[in-house]
Amino acid sequence: MAQTTTYKELLDAGAHFGHLTRKWDPKMAPYIFMEKNGIHIIDLNKTLASLDYAASAIRNIAKSGRKIMFVATKKQAQEIVQTEAQRLKMPYVTDRWLGGMLTNFATIRKSLKKMSTIDKMVKENTAYAALAKREKLMMSRERDKLERVMGGIAELSRLPAALFVVDVKREHIAVKEAQKLGIPVFAIVDTNSNPELVQFPIPANDDASKSIQLIMNVIGKAIEDGLSERKVDKEDADRKEADEAAIAEKTEADTEA
Repeated sequence: MAQTTTYKELLDAGAHFGHLTRKWDPKMAPYIFMEKNGIHIIDLNKTLASLDYAASAIRNIAKSGRKIMFVATKKQAQEIVQTEAQRLKMPYVTDRWLGGMLTNFATIRKSLKKMSTIDKMVKENTAYAALAKREKLMMSRERDKLERVMGGIAELSRLPAALFVVDVKREHIAVKEAQKLGIPVFAIVDTNSNPELVQFPIPANDDASKSIQLIMNVIGKAIEDGLSERKVDKEDADRKEADEAAIAEKTEADTEA
């Protein structure tokens, strides 16, 4: 796969700045270049290699037609991740992670169905119109709460094939649930986190919005490429099927003649 970004772009985005040395996780040692003024500096050559590897793998998942769930509840990542996930039509969680969102997915689906039922009731305006003002208000509040927490996964009908996480430490519950179910995790991992908790760690600053945006751009482009390849493959398969059907029809006509 062609290089997804450059060393200079990562440097300009501040992707190399880690946390204070006293906050480090020793398992991040292979990804640390040096210490400067009490802060760990991430080896951006390692970041480049990890990002290329992750982008290639996530592209293949997208090409397979399976869903990748984005998880980023920290303030500086929320809008960046939500915007990209919506563009790619992928599920996302940016408000807060509900315990059991993966491991108790059947219950989560019931809540999503409830949200859909409320929407349908309001749209049809039959039973909804007969409700008292207070009941309508309560229903509206419940709908807003469900939308805020689960709106990003409303279209998710089955467990995702992978997770993309910003900040492994903050999203430890999501990572743990994915581990339990054997769902691979792609993640931006800073110097205060354990990279061994995820299958595709991308060592980088997970606090700076520029760093998050740059990595999201690369991952988003990889997913977009995978989706495009899937579309081309499907069109080729449909064309081949149509050609074969036409040949079979002509052969049958020639035989009858």
